[in-house]
Amino acid sequence: MNLVVTQDDLGAVGHEAYLLHERLREGADIAGAGSDRSGAGSTAQAARELSSRHMTMGGELLTTLSVWDSQVKTVLQMCAHLSNHLDYSKRSYAQNDRHIEDSLRHRDGTAVPVSEISTYVR
Repeated sequence: MNLVVTQDDLGAVGHEAYLLHERLREGADIAGAGSDRSGAGSTAQAARELSSRHMTMGGELLTTLSVWDSQVKTVLQMCAHLSNHLDYSKRSYAQNDRHIEDSLRHRDGTAVPVSEISTYVR
């Protein structure tokens, strides 16, 4: 069984990956949310405050923030890679289609008839 993918399919999946990337980038950035002058987000600020009061939860909160941030960045990279790859594939397939179409024309620009094309595959 061969996989058949249309350019519309590639475009739709690539677009959804882009939209997911944007929504995730805006909504999942708990590391940067509520940043202070030093650039520390409100979660990191809370962790520092807890740690300064000798509460072990401060360190655990920083660890959780670090793991979360790392995982969000990984998913963002995957979405970006998928979106970029499918955009490239869509352009590449379109170029290949144009090349094939151009190669199946006579010098005067008219299309080669199917009967003539079939002689190439015998």
